[in-house]
Amino acid sequence: MTILIFSSGQADAVMKSVVSEDQIPCDVKDTLRIFLQKLTENARSAGKRSRERSLEEASQILQKIPKEALGSLQPAALHQFVQLVLALQLEAVTSSSACRKLDQMLQVLAEINCSIVFEEVKQYMLTLLHQKQVFSLKDLQIVCMFLEDSTTGREVLKAECSTLLNKVAELIPAVMSDEATRNGPLCYQTVKVCLQVFQLLPGQVALMVYSKESAKMSLRDILEFLMSVILGEVSSRDTCLLAGTAVAMLLTTATDSQCAGSAAWSLLQITNTEPWRLTVGELQVDCRPRRQDGVDRLAVCRGLLTCCRNDILVSHHSNQGTCLLLNGLFPFISALCEEKLDCHYYVFQVFTIWLKRLRECLSEVWEVTGAPLDSDLQQHLTQIIWSNAESPLDGVAEVARSAFCLFMEIYDKDCLHFENTDKRLYVELLNSISELPWESKAKYLPLTALLPYAGTDKVLELYTALPSHILKCLSTNHLSPCASEVYKSLLQEQKRELIINASQEAPPTEQDSANQWVRRWQPVILEALTSELTLLQNNASSHLLPSTLRIFPGAVNTLLSALDPAVPGHLHAWACVMSAQRATSGHSLWSADSPHALKTLHIALSSLDDSIRLAALNLLCCSPKTKEAPSQVEYSALRDFLPLNLNSESSPFRQHLQAALRKFLVRIRDSCMASIKGHNGKKGLTEEEEAELKQGVEFVDWLFQLSLVYLTPDSSYQRKKTVLLLLSAVLETCTDTWSPDRKKGQPPANMSTLINWAKERGKWDFFSKSKMLVLIGCLEDSTNEIRELSAELLLRFFPSSLPDDVTAVLLRRAERLLHSPRVQEAQMGALMIKLLLHKVDGAFEHGEKHSVKLITFLLTKLEHHYLTARNDMLLAARTTPIHGVVSALQRGLLEVPGVLVESITHSVAGDIVSLVEKLTLLLLGVLYGDQDTQEKDVPPSFCDMGNAISSLIGQGGVEGAGLDEDGEENVLLSEEHSLVLTCCWVSLKEIGIFLGSLVERILSLHCKELTLSVEDLRKASKVFKDIILKCRHWGAVEGCCIGFTKFCRALLSSSDPEIREIPPLILKQGLSVLQSPRSTSVTRRAAGLPMLILGVLAAEDSSKTRPLLAQTINTLLDTAKAPLPQDWDQTLDLPQVCAVHILQALVKGSSLGVAVLQYTPVVAVLSLTLLSSPCWAMRNAALQLYSSLCTRMLGQQPTGEEGSAHSGMSSPSFFNLYPALQPFLQGALESTAKDLHDATLLLHPSLYPVLTLLAKLQPGAEEQTRALSEFLPPLFLLAASPVYGIRVMSSRALVAMIPPSEYLATVLQLGEKLPESPDVVCCHNRLHGQLLQIAAILAQALKTSISRSSLSEVVSEFECRLWLASVRQRCPLVRLAYVDIVSLIRGHCSSAFLTQLSSQLLQEIHRTPNILEVGSASFHQSAVNFLCGDPEWACQVWQHLANGNAVVRLSLVKSATEGRGWRGTVLQRVMERALQANLKKALLDQNLEYRGAFLTALVEVMTPEEDSLALPRPCPSGFEETWLQECVEVLFTDLESDRGGPVLISTALCTVSLLLCHSVDLSLLQRWCKLLEKHRCPEAPEALRAACAQALCLCGVHVVTRSLTGGLTLKELSTSLISTGIYLLQDESPQVRAKAAVFASLLCCSVRRPEDPQKCFYMQVNRALHSLLDLLLEEFWDASCALEALVCHLPDCDLNAVLKEAEETQCRSLYERDEANVFAEPSVISECLLPHLLNLVKHYPKSSTLAKNLERWAQNSAAIVKENLTICMQLQLGDVLNPDWLSLLIEPRFHGALSGLFTRAIVLLQLLKECDSIRPLLDPLSSSKNLQEIHRRFVLNGLFLPQVFIDALRTD
Repeated sequence: MTILIFSSGQADAVMKSVVSEDQIPCDVKDTLRIFLQKLTENARSAGKRSRERSLEEASQILQKIPKEALGSLQPAALHQFVQLVLALQLEAVTSSSACRKLDQMLQVLAEINCSIVFEEVKQYMLTLLHQKQVFSLKDLQIVCMFLEDSTTGREVLKAECSTLLNKVAELIPAVMSDEATRNGPLCYQTVKVCLQVFQLLPGQVALMVYSKESAKMSLRDILEFLMSVILGEVSSRDTCLLAGTAVAMLLTTATDSQCAGSAAWSLLQITNTEPWRLTVGELQVDCRPRRQDGVDRLAVCRGLLTCCRNDILVSHHSNQGTCLLLNGLFPFISALCEEKLDCHYYVFQVFTIWLKRLRECLSEVWEVTGAPLDSDLQQHLTQIIWSNAESPLDGVAEVARSAFCLFMEIYDKDCLHFENTDKRLYVELLNSISELPWESKAKYLPLTALLPYAGTDKVLELYTALPSHILKCLSTNHLSPCASEVYKSLLQEQKRELIINASQEAPPTEQDSANQWVRRWQPVILEALTSELTLLQNNASSHLLPSTLRIFPGAVNTLLSALDPAVPGHLHAWACVMSAQRATSGHSLWSADSPHALKTLHIALSSLDDSIRLAALNLLCCSPKTKEAPSQVEYSALRDFLPLNLNSESSPFRQHLQAALRKFLVRIRDSCMASIKGHNGKKGLTEEEEAELKQGVEFVDWLFQLSLVYLTPDSSYQRKKTVLLLLSAVLETCTDTWSPDRKKGQPPANMSTLINWAKERGKWDFFSKSKMLVLIGCLEDSTNEIRELSAELLLRFFPSSLPDDVTAVLLRRAERLLHSPRVQEAQMGALMIKLLLHKVDGAFEHGEKHSVKLITFLLTKLEHHYLTARNDMLLAARTTPIHGVVSALQRGLLEVPGVLVESITHSVAGDIVSLVEKLTLLLLGVLYGDQDTQEKDVPPSFCDMGNAISSLIGQGGVEGAGLDEDGEENVLLSEEHSLVLTCCWVSLKEIGIFLGSLVERILSLHCKELTLSVEDLRKASKVFKDIILKCRHWGAVEGCCIGFTKFCRALLSSSDPEIREIPPLILKQGLSVLQSPRSTSVTRRAAGLPMLILGVLAAEDSSKTRPLLAQTINTLLDTAKAPLPQDWDQTLDLPQVCAVHILQALVKGSSLGVAVLQYTPVVAVLSLTLLSSPCWAMRNAALQLYSSLCTRMLGQQPTGEEGSAHSGMSSPSFFNLYPALQPFLQGALESTAKDLHDATLLLHPSLYPVLTLLAKLQPGAEEQTRALSEFLPPLFLLAASPVYGIRVMSSRALVAMIPPSEYLATVLQLGEKLPESPDVVCCHNRLHGQLLQIAAILAQALKTSISRSSLSEVVSEFECRLWLASVRQRCPLVRLAYVDIVSLIRGHCSSAFLTQLSSQLLQEIHRTPNILEVGSASFHQSAVNFLCGDPEWACQVWQHLANGNAVVRLSLVKSATEGRGWRGTVLQRVMERALQANLKKALLDQNLEYRGAFLTALVEVMTPEEDSLALPRPCPSGFEETWLQECVEVLFTDLESDRGGPVLISTALCTVSLLLCHSVDLSLLQRWCKLLEKHRCPEAPEALRAACAQALCLCGVHVVTRSLTGGLTLKELSTSLISTGIYLLQDESPQVRAKAAVFASLLCCSVRRPEDPQKCFYMQVNRALHSLLDLLLEEFWDASCALEALVCHLPDCDLNAVLKEAEETQCRSLYERDEANVFAEPSVISECLLPHLLNLVKHYPKSSTLAKNLERWAQNSAAIVKENLTICMQLQLGDVLNPDWLSLLIEPRFHGALSGLFTRAIVLLQLLKECDSIRPLLDPLSSSKNLQEIHRRFVLNGLFLPQVFIDALRTD
């Protein structure tokens, strides 16, 4: 046959023939040349997006060429053009979009000469169809392409349809010959060709099917083949479903609906278990069912529903009133929905398609049936949808919603047609929906479907709790989308109703509509926006607000008028509303007449709250018009905002910041591009456009420079991450780099125009060598994220090749890092190798590519490392570890396109596998202590490994390995031990990942030059087995399993049956290991065996029936069920226990997903049964399995305080999904209850787990929950269980089994059984259990809308049983349960009853029992909480604080911190007096818990609200001076001696700060300041640092404020406190920084706004730092400690020590020690301090004290500065990159020292201008020149200083 292959030579030949034609104009020749270049580019491109782009461009070019010019081409040239395009089309058969694009080109050429195109296509097709060989996979793909994507090809095949079908029929025996081919792509493609022929050539096929004369044997064979696929001959689900569609499409080729209908009814015989005959027209085939797993019926139903016309679907069979859709297909689909197959998602999808077709055929169905839809059918449909609305399967719940919409539409049409105005179904559904708990996702999806039909008024009338439920849903992650959708639907429907109900003359205005919204929804929205729950706030602002303002734009004014930014919570709401308004309206909000908005914006941008700043930033950056140029206000605000927000701790903040900046940059880019168009035109740019363009370009340049400045090694991780995200946004937006792997976000076509404009003005030089070095420096960052982000930017945006000097230095550095034993450093080296392979320049010496040479070098190095390890493992672990090179090979070969094929041949691939095998055996041998590990199945214990390594170290000559200084055995691992162990474990992990990925890639390439033999693959499988089963280290096993799963997936999808057999063999061997007897214990949870089995099963094709999974589960179940041997040994592993652990791994593993759900009932039954095993290991394993199983069955768990104890699934839905569990669980409860009833005390180990599962379920809808009533009797009986936990859990389980309408009746029923007096004999356990059940049911009932009157009976039942809380009831647990119930209904009880109860409880808590009473502590705690619920009784309790027992006192002081309802009441004053009176006694109390709780309560009660901390406070009234002094002295004694733990010390520090707030005793304040200086350091525990920040707020604000009018000593204290604040604002803990920011905010508020201290906004941390520095300079510049308070924060500038450290290349230890404060940033703090130091120098003449301090500092610093400037000048910096310089660039201490040096030098230069006496110390002229020269050289070599330094240097 003729083979058309595209080649660049062919394209060149075509071009030559075109050039030789004189009649074609030159410009057309040039266009055709570009067209051919694009076609060649398409052929060469590897990426899909690149190919699509080049084709799109080629198509556009071809269409622009005038038809006349193309028509002048000679026929030979046109033939060549057609052949070129056709050749490309044949190469692109797997890409439908590419084929269609190429077909468009052929159609353009066909317009010039149709016959040539037709002739070329026909010639190729005839060759293909008449070849002697049967079709290959490629041939089938070509046929599909011509049928589907080629207009001409379809015409040719129409004429050759019979030949094509004959060829397909010839192929069928080969396809069905063996299992691999049947289940492979060839079979699928064959079915696809059949489908396309039936679909696209129906006329030709119909003749062969329905005409006796034209009936073809080949078509009968094809139909038989398709039916055999459907009936189970093929296990691939996708193929089976496609075959169903193909058969259905064959039926529909008939024009006569009766014939097609008859065939369709014939097809429904598919349920027959015996052979049957299918008749389709003149074709008859015998069908033999092979496997009835539901997929056969699913395929038929799906095919008929998607392919059949309406007339076929309503055709009747025998009875006149029946039709195929209702009576034929629906019973099939209904049965499938109930069977819960593993393909349930597809089943439910088919159900939805059935509903769509019913909607389409409704009028025809009415004609056939002559009646409305049957009520039974309606109920059946409702039940199917309802039971799937809570399905844990991905996508099913969403499909359920669309099904519900369809059903509602069908029902509405049916009611209208038959004039049914009642429509009772709506009310029934609404009632069912409202009965479900808010946590149930099933209620919200149907509600949106019901809304348009029931109306908003009806919905809100019957479901009054809906608004509050929407807010609750928004406070959880998984329910917020559906709640948002409900809210949006409600608004849309409300707006629609308003328009419909309004008169045509006076349609509602926007404000009228908004007023309607305000009445119903504004309070709800405001509650959400101002909530303290962050999740609720965020969801309301991102979901509810946009919907509101789009539907009711007028609502914005009423929302804004209801907000006061000064009120807590309102500022965030204001920013969100303004942002949503801008996003929806597009109006700019910064006009001159709205200064208040601008001021509020600046406050929001400075807020301490991340969410407020983000909302304000979004308001600043967003605009619905991307071409809207940013205003001057926006530019200015962002320049101020960004530098202060680069080190946020919050990852979401960083992501949102990047997203907002990207929007802003797009606005800049698009507005600048719009201006540039004017520049290119004749008019040119106006001054305004020029200024706008310049402003935008300069902002981008500023942002890029800012990012480079902060991308230094001494910046915090948070800053570097943010800066890299911003750099990414700049480069994605403002460069013309096209990313082939991205669909969106590509640069505009004419982006280069703007870039050139910017470059002409010296801007946007993004890719210079110096900037590249900054990112290269990040490749050695200590965090993986920074390294990867930097590498990504270098790869995506920077030039395709590195400079030669950079390449050489980088290669040397990568080689050194690969030799490092530190895992992190080895990963850095691997990343550098990847970068080098990406950025190499074409050919290397002798034509060998650089990439090939580099890979060869790595393979040689790996061999060398292996030999070193074999000779001396300790030396190898220290100097030539294996993991680095393996990681480099993995990243280089598999992450760099093309390198694998270029550098690896078949023999090399085999050598790699052999080398990896040898490495694995060597490493495992080290762990075993014996190189002969082949015959050892049982891995060594960790102790054995330790001994083996110690022995190896001892052989290496290391004296005293594993011994401490005294020669005793050391429990800590030695450095050598850690080196060897880390090398082995990490190397094994990397080997597993590399080997799996390598095999996967090689097998996917299908390249003849690069293959792996079956023997190589068996070796690889042995490597995996050895690592997983023998290594024991979980990290290594888990990492290896990543590669193992890839390995198995690649093998299972291979076309070679011998290769495909390897994974099942591994599985078989794994299961045989499980069943073999053990001589020792492997390890807990069956070691790596579960991971081995999981790896194979996870690799199985999910679209097939998963035979390996079914076989494995059955084997494991059989093994686990097997009885234990008579002489089982607890110390040895039992196969049964291992089987249970493996089952747990399968259930828990996310890789199997929902495939295991079909086995959950049987596995659950097994796990519960095994809990009764006599073997502890079995019970332990079964409990773990059951726990994992519950998590899997219950699906996604809701978050939030109310949903934590329950899952989101209701009890009816649970048992609908897992019906097999109901009888078992019910039986378990009944047998236990029977034993209890018979007074037989038997332990039932499975009972508590069963109750736990039931307790996690939510109550369901009324009718469905009533069906579970058989659970109630045993649960009621379990109230009498002697086990406390059973009573508690059974009460919780009971709730989900009671219909909501019966809650109160059940409570009354239980209440009546309670004894009315102590004289009635009762069982205490039963009494306690009944009270617990009443409490649980009442708590659930009170969540629903219950009227006060309906509770009256319940209240009276309990009021008349007050004795249950009295001393006459001797069981404290019963009394506790009674009090808890009264707490629930407290608001409904009479005051007399509450008084009586409270009086009893007050007496009780002061009663001292004679004997120990079980549960009395809990009861007393509950009693205290109950009494504190009423302010009057709470006052009495607090007044008797000293009289209570230890439990009461502890409960009482703890209650002070649990609620804040007492604030601002009489109770607060009582609490203060009580705490003050008992302070000294508490301080001397020996109970540390009580002492800590007491001090916490004292601080909580006596501390005013944070808003009032800046206000002057009166001295506490109850304190006597002497007594106060004594308490303070006790506290100081404890604090100064560090008595107690960090928590107690921190509480004491806060307490003493509170007590010293008004003290004038300077000695006490100085002691206090010293304590703060001691505990502010980074090495102190976090609790103490947080206490320092709190102490500053409690006392520091008042000390500093008083110092402004006080003496010199107070000023010195103030500078110390401000310095402490500056330390804490740089703390590692975000909580400490936030508290320190509150201090700074309060301080600035009280100092700078004493007239209005109440309006205090808390500043963002960095802004707070600047404000403290400003305050120090403004108010305390003349204090003696002012200079020291600034200079103490400067980093050391000793470069000598840094240079020496940088020269050291040998690792001294395996792990690098972190700094005490990893958040501290020496360069950034230097940048902050420099302007303030310079300003301080300006005050030199004004204060003699300051002058002396500055002179002394200058004398101490000048020599150091001079020496270090000389060192900087001597650094070897030139045009060629120096390796030593790169070492310095990545050294954090170098950057810190440099910033300290520059700061000192610049301040000294400024001081030299002011002070003559220090001029001999330093020459100002030479120093200034040196600084500028150093800066110039640094910039050229990748080190950028902050702008503040540059400005200061320019000034000098």
